[in-house]
Amino acid sequence: MHLDPQSLVTDVWIVLVIVWLVASLGAKPSRRVQSVASRLITSGFIICGVLLLFSTKPRMGPLSWRFVPESDEVAWTGFALTLAGIALSIWARVILGSNWSGRVTIKQGHQLIRRGPYGVVRHPIYSGFLLAILGTAILAGEVRDLVGLVFIAIGFKLKSRLEESFLQDEFGAEYVNYMRRVKALVPFVV
Repeated sequence: MHLDPQSLVTDVWIVLVIVWLVASLGAKPSRRVQSVASRLITSGFIICGVLLLFSTKPRMGPLSWRFVPESDEVAWTGFALTLAGIALSIWARVILGSNWSGRVTIKQGHQLIRRGPYGVVRHPIYSGFLLAILGTAILAGEVRDLVGLVFIAIGFKLKSRLEESFLQDEFGAEYVNYMRRVKALVPFVV
């Protein structure tokens, strides 16, 4: 049996969606919620990026140019990065527990989580997603996939800034100290 990294990546993304849907059932009620306008902006960037990354439409023009050569090594590297990123996102989602929400919120009884991946980066779900998307982009190998990654990164950046504002309002100096000690997305870097 020949393993195909492209079909395996699709399976891994499907697993992520299933885990996300099941885990969302246990979220606490929200006390403070991101505005509709803000949600539309962040979601718009993310949706555009996802469409670029996963679209099956005919690929033409500069967006279809390859940025990496087609090879088994490149494909398996992309798969490994995707798998690592999704594993990180799932781990972070499990640790976050009932504090999680798909939109920026403060939950009733919200807790500041600093254990597990949150001890290494403040936004490990976004870090994991971006690593997984980079892996998927490398596997697909087209410029459109990199552009999709940029759109998603912009959406996550906007969303993370709002999250940090909410968390600073909620936890004050405790969150500011956490921000000083722990980088946002890449340990020791960013």
